Amino acid sequence: MNVKDLMRPCILNLAPYSTARDEYKGGDIDIFLDANESPYGDGGVNRYPDPHHLLIREKLSKIKKVAANSIFIGNGSDEAIDIIFRVFCTPSKDNIVTISPSYGMYKVSGATNDIEVREVQLEEDFSLVADNLLAATDSNTKVIFLCSPNNPSGNLLCKDEICKILSTFKGMVVVDEAYVDFCENYTSFSKDLVKYENLIVLQTLSKAWGLAGVRLGMAFASPFVVSVMNKVKYPYNVNLLTQERVARELDREADIKIYCKETIFLRLDLSKALKPLHFVEKIYPSDSNFILVKMKDADAVYNYLVNNGVIVRNRTNVAGCSGCLRISIGSSIQNREVISLLESYI
Repeated sequence: MNVKDLMRPCILNLAPYSTARDEYKGGDIDIFLDANESPYGDGGVNRYPDPHHLLIREKLSKIKKVAANSIFIGNGSDEAIDIIFRVFCTPSKDNIVTISPSYGMYKVSGATNDIEVREVQLEEDFSLVADNLLAATDSNTKVIFLCSPNNPSGNLLCKDEICKILSTFKGMVVVDEAYVDFCENYTSFSKDLVKYENLIVLQTLSKAWGLAGVRLGMAFASPFVVSVMNKVKYPYNVNLLTQERVARELDREADIKIYCKETIFLRLDLSKALKPLHFVEKIYPSDSNFILVKMKDADAVYNYLVNNGVIVRNRTNVAGCSGCLRISIGSSIQNREVISLLESYI
């Protein structure tokens, strides 16, 4: 399989926008008059940001143990998802296959790009059967999207089943690891990029790193795939303030690991506290920073929490999640407040 053959010809032939900073890469310049920027500005925001995110990719390369030229930086992971559609899928012709239930942006991006999205239901315990997904593909299936740990179920998908898909499917396989930092004893698929030419791994700084508001996500792939994705993205897709904040935060890796361990502990603590409640029917195993809880009359419990100043995510209308609420892991104080409220629920 040649990944180039999976890409749209118009994308392969695309000449990317050339920024002023692309045309001159030297140093020791004091006066910049090449990009029609204002000479007036506070804190450097009058200048365009680095379109190649060099500092961020350099720091992420050391943290993630992935070559810098295998890292794509996006305005959240959602931008990477959208660009994958645009690179590999021809509108009104191609399709993608994904699991259900799962992250809703795959479906939204498919609709936005006029691409058919084929959803394959996970097993009752939210486990993945590779053959079910492969059976849903045809000659026009260009991408399979897998969220692991999955949202909203919270569980890791079986690595052997994912590897079977990677080895069998003659298209791109995207493994979305937005919640990977909350997994214990798990090795990211980003370590398998050399083994699988058709692999793209998504991660984000929105969850474990606590940076949802700055909007920065990443895709790990072969240098060639990353180079094509960079051709398609908008030149200055990540603003200067985000780049500066992220560059500082990436020096706090040790702190983030501590926060993740605390979240894992609090996840277990919350699950134990909810289990004895008479209206809780099941708590699904989670490798994420949330738990999915099946309840009697989930709508009533949801409304009770809202009326008492707590909002969780009602997933009862999602396929396979009937009667389920998704509860994010908060601080120990927030969790105790939720537990106290639910213990008082009649």
